[in-house]
Amino acid sequence: MADKKSSATKSDIFSKAFNFTKADEVKELGLYPYFKPLEATDGTIVEIEGKKVIMAGSNNYLGLTNDPRTIKAAQEALTKYGTGCTGSRYLNGTLDSHLELEDKLAEFMGKEGCVLFSTGYQTNEGSIQTIAGRNDIIFSDKDNHACIVMGTLVSNAKTMRYQHNDMGQLRKLLERADPDAGKIIVTDGVFSMSGTLANVPELVKLAKEFDARLYLDDAHAVGVVGKGGRGSASVYDLTDEVDLISGTFSKSFASLGGFLVGDEPVIEYIRHNSPAHIFSASMPPANVATVLKALEILQEETWRLERLDEIANYMRKELRGLGFNVWSSQSPIIPVVIGEMMDCFKFWKDLFEEGVYANAVVPPAVPQGQSLLRTSYMASHTDEHLDQILEAFRKVGIKRGVIDRNGHSAIES
Repeated sequence: MADKKSSATKSDIFSKAFNFTKADEVKELGLYPYFKPLEATDGTIVEIEGKKVIMAGSNNYLGLTNDPRTIKAAQEALTKYGTGCTGSRYLNGTLDSHLELEDKLAEFMGKEGCVLFSTGYQTNEGSIQTIAGRNDIIFSDKDNHACIVMGTLVSNAKTMRYQHNDMGQLRKLLERADPDAGKIIVTDGVFSMSGTLANVPELVKLAKEFDARLYLDDAHAVGVVGKGGRGSASVYDLTDEVDLISGTFSKSFASLGGFLVGDEPVIEYIRHNSPAHIFSASMPPANVATVLKALEILQEETWRLERLDEIANYMRKELRGLGFNVWSSQSPIIPVVIGEMMDCFKFWKDLFEEGVYANAVVPPAVPQGQSLLRTSYMASHTDEHLDQILEAFRKVGIKRGVIDRNGHSAIES
């Protein structure tokens, strides 16, 4: 490998790979926080490198990944259907359970139709590139998830990006846009790094005023916020005013896959024209069964949503009280801003040693100087878990000079 690296030239397409050293440099310092294998987990407690720690970085919002009922549903589907479908939905890969899930999700979300995708990422990439064409314009929030960004890039549409949740700038872009072009506003419903909600009421107003369609990515919203966990639009009773809503199964639904709901003709068009849907193997039977059971539990055990909201409010209040900058989080995603990248890695390592796992997020995912630890919470966290997390943050925050002993930030300008 060393010989290949030394012989690489600028014209070698692999030169960028051979010259990539940042990860190795951080590994040598013992601060590398990524790709850590979980050796065991019950959801809230995981074992990493032989050490049991509290998981404060999972998207398992309802705490259903280890629920005996979701596990049993998956096992029964394996016995009935086998391990996989070995084909796309378009051909031999559709099961009766796929259709059942689409019907139940459409009803749950209050929309006419639903189409499943094999991952949440494919849902947005495949739907956006299919619905937006050469003479169309996509208006996209700058903080949108990478799968939305990729969907805009692979579509033939023009993309105009506006500053995060800046409705004034979005209005100006809409005013400047060709009035004869097809227009669609695409945004996260709950933003995955900041935990903030999209300004759905204003988005609906702008969409109506400028004859645009509205698309919400509710990956971190369905099963988390809104009436009965129905997502960001339902927070404001505006589900009927949103044209398309996407979601994922890898978070509250404890599985893998994604979905899009909307008017039946639009869903059918995407079902028959999206490359990500047509040319991908369908969701495996066990994944579908897990989602069906999780959806049932979500509707029957509403206390999970209430507990999740209680936990989120408590942790935001307490972390702010300790002096941490948690931005303007409105969900169980609570960022804790540390500052420079290496300081964030050091904080992450100390936190792990204190028995807490969170996710280190560094540029380009966040602005320079705004590296953070992304914490996220589950309905299954106990009060004891939460207080242990807070104590670990307090100790490490003081040690690393991020907060002082009087509950004040030490890094604010």
